Amino acid sequence: MTTIDIAPSSVTQPFVKPRLSFWNVFNMSFGFFGIQFGWDLQRANMGPIYEYLKASPDQIPFLFLAAPLTGLLVQPIIGYMSDRTWHPWWGRRRPYFFIGAVLSTICLFLMPNSSSLWMAAGLLWILDTSGNIAMEPFRAFVADKLPDSQRTQGFAMQSFLIGLGGSIASFLPWIMSHIFHVSNLSANGSIPHSVRYAFYTGGTIFLAAVLYTIFTSKEYPPADIGFKEKVKESNKGFGAGIREINHAIFNMPTRMKQLALVQFFTWPGLFLMWFYYNTAVARNIFHATDTADPQYIRGVEFGGVTLAFYSIVSFLFALILPEIAKKLGRKQTHSLCLLCGAIGLISIGFVKEPFELFICMIGVGIAWSSILSMPYAMLSGALPDDKIGVYMGIFNFFIVLPEIIASLFFGWIMEHVLKNNRMLAVQLGGMLMVLSSIICYFLVKDSDTKAPA
Repeated sequence: MTTIDIAPSSVTQPFVKPRLSFWNVFNMSFGFFGIQFGWDLQRANMGPIYEYLKASPDQIPFLFLAAPLTGLLVQPIIGYMSDRTWHPWWGRRRPYFFIGAVLSTICLFLMPNSSSLWMAAGLLWILDTSGNIAMEPFRAFVADKLPDSQRTQGFAMQSFLIGLGGSIASFLPWIMSHIFHVSNLSANGSIPHSVRYAFYTGGTIFLAAVLYTIFTSKEYPPADIGFKEKVKESNKGFGAGIREINHAIFNMPTRMKQLALVQFFTWPGLFLMWFYYNTAVARNIFHATDTADPQYIRGVEFGGVTLAFYSIVSFLFALILPEIAKKLGRKQTHSLCLLCGAIGLISIGFVKEPFELFICMIGVGIAWSSILSMPYAMLSGALPDDKIGVYMGIFNFFIVLPEIIASLFFGWIMEHVLKNNRMLAVQLGGMLMVLSSIICYFLVKDSDTKAPA
């Protein structure tokens, strides 16, 4: 395994990270606006795209399987590599931002032109892998650049930009059809032009936002004096990297283990929402009979609008989240936010009129803002500075593992237990989020014991 092998001179004195201005924090986080634009565009539209291509409801989870399986491997490897990368101009994390953004943009342009179900699933696999390459180092980037006193602000800024990007991305197909009058009709299993142009726009924004961060943010040279030796060790081969990742897995700090359990029960609720929410709105609230029914198109578009609304709530809530965390504490804040999200998801099943979905999405938006920031802010203080990338990659195991489990087994549950009721699947996700809130409140501790270097 090789990385860019141009190391800085040894650092003899501990480096004290300066506090950065608001605009410095904004610039270093702006790439996440584009990354989340791509994520939310595919999350809001992949379920309908699969149904346009004639997938049945019990097939949907399986069609999402390849992406998390790849993420399980890619995330710690990218983290490990970025910990050992240095270039005088590109820095430590930014090469991975660029590579992931270019590959993701290509996939976003190709996705709406999928001619078959398996082509769409294959492109989703590559898109999620590429997105992980760009996204995973962004978490470490905040810890690299900011002192501990600013990390909550840094992750909250990411949450703000994620919510902003997600809100526009989810709203984009509706904008294309209702403002730009692009056709939103699906005929003979084809993907509507409104969705196609939304993906083209999303791919362009993804790349442009990441390039903005690359050109406006610099990185500090690795502060550990043994950096050159670590690069040499990493270049000994793939086995050396695997051994170090395994060592990190079995030596996770206590707080990381606690937060991993919270993540493990949080993310299935989100996945079930992304799998089924838009189609549940179309079929259970707009009462569409099939994908050719005009009510199906209206329901999917309206679902996208309400997903955009929860992203709006998310980025607005991110503005006050650091202050709430100062008063309540990070763990209490996160637990309360998760409970708000759970109530929002469960209440969707009781909606009678479409506008009531906006009320449900307030809770989901509050939870989403916290999910994107609080676990990482709590985690970063417990990690050794020279292994932040690999530990952040391992931490994301507990996002993709629930998705893998859902992809493998939820299809059977959907068919045999829930009788393909998409709304019940969304509500089940809310129940899992209740569990994650309870675990966060009672199990997560606030000590700062770090993992061994």
